[in-house]
Formats: sequence, C-alpha cells, structure tokens
Amino acid sequence: MRVNAIDGFSNDLEDLHASLEASCVVGTWDWDHVRGVVTYDEGAAQLLTGDPELADREISGAAAASAVHPMDQEWLAEHMRRAAKAGGLVLAEYRVLAANGSVRWLLNRGRTHLDDVGRPLRSRGILIDITEIRDGGERYILNQAPKLHDPLIRAANLALSLKETLGTDAPSDVKILADLLLFSLGRALGQR
Repeated sequence: MRVNAIDGFSNDLEDLHASLEASCVVGTWDWDHVRGVVTYDEGAAQLLTGDPELADREISGAAAASAVHPMDQEWLAEHMRRAAKAGGLVLAEYRVLAANGSVRWLLNRGRTHLDDVGRPLRSRGILIDITEIRDGGERYILNQAPKLHDPLIRAANLALSLKETLGTDAPSDVKILADLLLFSLGRALGQR
C-alpha cells in the first residue's frame, strides 16, 4: 500500500511503520466506556496483552492489561478509572513485561471525552516506549494538566481531536496521516 500526501510525498506503509517504531511510538488504543471494551493496534496489543493477535479486536476485563507489570496493575487500573471519570487528559507512566521477561517502560497519553451529563464515552491515545530515556527512578503520574501554552501539548491535543473527528469512515490515507501526526508529536513529547 502506498501513502500519498498532497505535496506529492509518497512512501511505503512499511517504511512509515518502521519510522514510527524508531520514534518510540509503539501503539494506539481506543477505550469504549459505554460498551466496556478496548481496541489496540498491533503494537499496543503486543505490549499490553502479550498477544499481537488481539490487535483490532474488542478486549475486556483483565486480558486488556495482562502484560502490565504486576506491581503496576492495581494503581494503573485505578488511575485509568479516575482519569475516565474526570475526562480530559489521560497520562501515565508504567511498566510492562515483554514475552522474553524484560521490563519495558511506557508513557500512555490520550484524552477522555464525556457525554453531556459528564459520563465517559470514549478514550483514545498512544503508547510511547520510554525505556531508553528512563533514569531508573520510580514511576510518576501526572494528574494535573500541563500548561496549555506549550505548543507541542496543544498540537497533540488537537491531533487527538482530529483523529476522533475523522472517525472510522475517513479515507485510509487521511487516517494514516492523522496517525503519523500523532506519532510524531508523541515522539517529540517523549524526547523531552
């Protein structure tokens, strides 16, 4: 499959995925709160469930985070519930266990959208592998929204809104470009 942009740029989808992987953005996730299911792309499925075959399938319950480090599972589940209830920014740093037993650190960044009466509808986001930039310290959770004057954070928020606005009916090349924008912004934020 070829990806073509307005300016004439074209590249193989495989090259695009290789670039995204090199940028440490390793997956996307979509949590449907109404139905109680989460959907991962292949990278997120591999990291969070240990099974890439679960990509693009609706997952619920403990299977959705079975590869999360046992010491992080309880607090992460509680944090995600609180973030969904509050709406807005979802941001957490935690560990996962790879199939070979190694520990990887992930930065999970997304946004929760609420209905008109304040109930969570959907959360969407990206996973960034930050193992290489970890300083060996304890995990941290950012519970307060970052300052909105930061252009990268504002752009990431707008890109998440763009992806949600496009929905599943958007042309595939437009969805790929929206994903590329999200991945590039995630990489830039992860390198800070």
